[in-house]
Amino acid sequence: MYMKAIKIIILFITLNLSAQQGGMWIPSLLKGMNETEMQNLGSKLTSDDIYSINHSSLKDAVVHFNGGCTAEIISDQGLLLTNHHCGFGQIQSHSTVENDYLQDGFWAMDIKDELPNKNLEVTFIVRIEDVTKAVLNGVTDAMTPKQTQATIQKNTNTLQKNYTVAAGQKTKVKSFFKGNQYFLFVTETYTDIRLVGAPPSSIGKFGSDTDNWMFPRHTGDFSIFRIYADKNNRPADYSEDNVPFTPKHFLPVSLDGVAEGDFTLVFGFPGRTNEYLPAVAVAQITQKVNPTNIKIREEALKVIDAAMKTSVQTKIQYASKQAHIANYWKKWIGENQGIEKSNAIAKKRKFEAIFQQKVNKKRKYKKYRNLLADFDALYASYEPYAVKRSNFIEIFYRTSDLMQQMFRLYQLEQSASKGAEVFAKTKQYVVAQIARVQKDFNPAVDQKVLEAIMPLYDANYGGTEFYKTTKFTNLTDALSQLEGTPEEVVARINKDAAYQFAKPYIAEFYGEMSSKYRQINGEIAKVQKQYLKALMEVLPDNRYYPDANSTLRVTYGQVRGYSPKDAVYYNHVSYLDGVMEKYIPGDYEFDVPQKLQDLYKTKDFGQYTDANGKVPVCFLGTNHTTGGNSGSPVIDAHGNLIGLNFDRVWEGTMSDMNYDPNICRNIMVDARYILFIIDKYAGCTRLIDEMKLVHPKKK
Repeated sequence: MYMKAIKIIILFITLNLSAQQGGMWIPSLLKGMNETEMQNLGSKLTSDDIYSINHSSLKDAVVHFNGGCTAEIISDQGLLLTNHHCGFGQIQSHSTVENDYLQDGFWAMDIKDELPNKNLEVTFIVRIEDVTKAVLNGVTDAMTPKQTQATIQKNTNTLQKNYTVAAGQKTKVKSFFKGNQYFLFVTETYTDIRLVGAPPSSIGKFGSDTDNWMFPRHTGDFSIFRIYADKNNRPADYSEDNVPFTPKHFLPVSLDGVAEGDFTLVFGFPGRTNEYLPAVAVAQITQKVNPTNIKIREEALKVIDAAMKTSVQTKIQYASKQAHIANYWKKWIGENQGIEKSNAIAKKRKFEAIFQQKVNKKRKYKKYRNLLADFDALYASYEPYAVKRSNFIEIFYRTSDLMQQMFRLYQLEQSASKGAEVFAKTKQYVVAQIARVQKDFNPAVDQKVLEAIMPLYDANYGGTEFYKTTKFTNLTDALSQLEGTPEEVVARINKDAAYQFAKPYIAEFYGEMSSKYRQINGEIAKVQKQYLKALMEVLPDNRYYPDANSTLRVTYGQVRGYSPKDAVYYNHVSYLDGVMEKYIPGDYEFDVPQKLQDLYKTKDFGQYTDANGKVPVCFLGTNHTTGGNSGSPVIDAHGNLIGLNFDRVWEGTMSDMNYDPNICRNIMVDARYILFIIDKYAGCTRLIDEMKLVHPKKK
């Protein structure tokens, strides 16, 4: 009887996870099914508590952080919490050999010590509206992809031109369900964002590459900023006269922590998912595109990692770049493994067979009968262009700093034939991009990187001797090449050895490679739009949520451990004990600051422990997240902050194409660890005093 009861409980949990986990939902559309599901999972929140335009709600405490991450407001003075890796660029920009904030951390002990940041902004979502009818007005199935896009763009421009917003607000229209639905977002952006605090990388990046995408995790991946506004609380460029922003809503921070089964809501701006790709597309990505890109990044990382060990200056220069390259290198490896482990391609093919059978049975579905065959033909012709184009971007845009400059110079040359005004505008942009690259440019390291990766693109590429003569290995010489008339600039850069090397490759990229890629991609997009429409019509009982597209979303779940493979089970929480177990003195990934060691030895944990007297560091949840959810608040059943989302487990990174509730888990920093580091490690108690700390479980 006892074993039977256990089996029933396990079956219930499995069914519960499968039925109610997964999905990135539009916050303005939660009322109904989603609200009921959340409450069944333990939430005490209503849809109106989460999203409202009539009163303050959770959405007013969540911002898009510099267009790539998420952040949340945790005080009534605009205090902003996000990931350490999201603020890494800003921490790096303030770092020098004498004041290395990456190594030592940074804490503004007084508000006057908070550091301004150039080109950093946060964006609020004011409201969301369905504008599908207006955007698709006049669009027909008979149109070519180019005609469809032109009509949609014209309708969108008209809509935005006539849409009334308050001063300082903007609008943007985004496509959902592969172009079957459109929403308009009213936004408000603040640009005076100051660095308030960041732990040293030995805490904020603890485990670095080895632990990235893994559990158990022991990373205090957080940093703190503050939004500043003018005296009327409106957006304003940096000024000493600006004051801390007063938000419509901020998140209280829970001291009660989490238990397995607790409700979790992650609110943020997930970047991109492709849950409705056909099996042939998933196979192409994981078997053709990913492996080649993995190899390119792997070779680049070997060079960079070795160089970073040679000097402090090189380590600072390459810290952010190395992290960006390593992040998706490892992610793609895990994604491929997850797709294989979950048998995702075979499952998709089985699902497609069911879809095809239903389509073939009814005359009214006749127009959908060739969709899967069309996918097969299109992806076969798409493959060579998709692989080579992706490899080009890895080498000439993401990995080599010199080639990235050449890429920008090519754009400048092409603008010269479009008139002086266009050239001047393009030049201004190119100068800014070259200056950005040159800030952390190390020609010797970059040359070795290119020598390692270029043979993977062209085995007969001819060497890298041009590094000795090019004018683009230092900023002064580089900018001098861009002085004069458009004709003079074009003539000068065409004499540069590095540009002579790169230009044929870049011309090929902008030529047939991109032309064919765009053409076939447009045809695929048209079929994909029809396919998703067909799925909803032919299989209406299935659950459908829109793919991520960097717009505000809600994903809900529960705190859960998981079993990635036979005889292995990961508990839902990790502790400070694990930090000390991983400690390797002097190691760039697993060193532990002496102050943290002392706090651990003396058990000086303050109020930041759980019931067993331990300091929780990270925990797991079943929330469906992706890139862009970094820095997202993890919110409890009552609307309080309990953690900070920063990663996924390696086995579950394939959730961008195939969410599996049995193995997909997001990883979050426990709010109590964040408070512990701020209070006990940094001694920055003014920030603790500024927050509202609560005990929701003791009510």
